[in-house]
Amino acid sequence: MKRKGSLLRELPLLVVLALLVSLLIKSFLVQFFYIPSGSMENTLQVKDRVAVNRLPFIGNDISRGDVIVFRDPAGWLPDASSTSENAIIGAVREGLVLVGVIPNPAKQYLVKRVIGVAGDNVVAKDQVLTINGKPTSEPYIFAGNTPSDTDFNITVPEGKVWVMGDHRGASGDSRVHQDDVNNGMVPVEKITGQVVATIWPFNRIGLIPSQDPLATK
Repeated sequence: MKRKGSLLRELPLLVVLALLVSLLIKSFLVQFFYIPSGSMENTLQVKDRVAVNRLPFIGNDISRGDVIVFRDPAGWLPDASSTSENAIIGAVREGLVLVGVIPNPAKQYLVKRVIGVAGDNVVAKDQVLTINGKPTSEPYIFAGNTPSDTDFNITVPEGKVWVMGDHRGASGDSRVHQDDVNNGMVPVEKITGQVVATIWPFNRIGLIPSQDPLATK
């Protein structure tokens, strides 16, 4: 049986090891995010907490139909305003950011669904969406929305993806940003990973599957 003094000497080492494991998980496996808007309803709800698997991004294996979290690619979001807060709260927040429980507030993130990957020709015309000339099936679209109220015809280049929110009528996605430096696309290097599950609130816990819009009906 170990003495109390021995346990106290080992405690700092255990804390450091726990932090290292947490950082390893954050960097290569899973990160957690808070959903601030309704652009992905009803797949994701405002205030949902989600788990993001980083392995698809690291392995360059993001697929059509995946729900992804990515860093703001070209000023899609307004600048984060700096707010003053209690020093203790600030220290706790920095610690949570460090271990990956909450995202870094200095980096702004968005969550959307991948509709087009490299080589895809995505066309919206008269509220009908096709990919590579094939009709799409999107059961996840918010009730009452059409696949797109905006007409467009784009081909996704290598290293980028075309994204859209499931709540098409309330999503500032690739369609809205076609005049930016990326022509509305999201560079793959901006992708943090794939949303795999809702982890909070309790009644919303569940997996978030990838749903390819070209899957057989």
